[in-house]
Amino acid sequence: MTTCALTDCWTMTRRELAHWARQPGQLLVALVFPVMLLLMFGYLIGGGRGVHGHYVDYLVPGMLALTMAFGLEGTMLAVTQDLTKGVIDRFRSLPMADGAVLVGRSAADMLQSAAALALTAAVAYALGWRAHGGPGAFLAAAGLLLLFRFAMLWTGIHLALVAGRPEMVQAVQILVWPVGFLSNAIAARESMPQWLGTVVQWSPLSQTATAVRDLLGSPGGEPGHIWPAVLWPLALLAVFFPLAVRRFARLGR
Repeated sequence: MTTCALTDCWTMTRRELAHWARQPGQLLVALVFPVMLLLMFGYLIGGGRGVHGHYVDYLVPGMLALTMAFGLEGTMLAVTQDLTKGVIDRFRSLPMADGAVLVGRSAADMLQSAAALALTAAVAYALGWRAHGGPGAFLAAAGLLLLFRFAMLWTGIHLALVAGRPEMVQAVQILVWPVGFLSNAIAARESMPQWLGTVVQWSPLSQTATAVRDLLGSPGGEPGHIWPAVLWPLALLAVFFPLAVRRFARLGR
């Protein structure tokens, strides 16, 4: 049974990868967008108030974390389009494991996210940014970033199933922006009003960004944030993964 479920999930993953070949523009935009954010905040807008050290060294880990929070609309649109076009109903009529469509969609998104992470880090390296924690610390930081992405992804999938229609995705996606910018990704909390800095300090994205900075030896890194950076995504997954699977299973009943 488990083997059949894995086969179904892989089939759905290949379906999503085939969409990339037919619509490479969407993939290109998803990969270039985080690079544009990095260049815009690092060199066009600038900043660094409250940051001790070079701002780009502080910014890059935050932008990598921010990249994992943004870009969910592609997956959310794909889910809602499958719902409105009746594709989900056709899949549900097949002898397929429950949730294989969602798992396949999430697997394809994680591959895209890993590619965007690698490209953004490569561009940052070309611009002079360096990680100082060693290969093991770099892999641990990448793991934290992808775990955060996975949690955000299933949150987005659940919201897409709730929205139900592609035109509603934009309204739901707007909710992601406060989550991203209400953090220390691009500005140190020391530069903010005290009440705002307190909120920012406990943000899931801030915990991930701070832990990644600590692992990479960047300004703004503080010890003791790795466990919160793990527990926050696991808590989100514990809530939204079963909600998404349950809501998907109830479709059409």
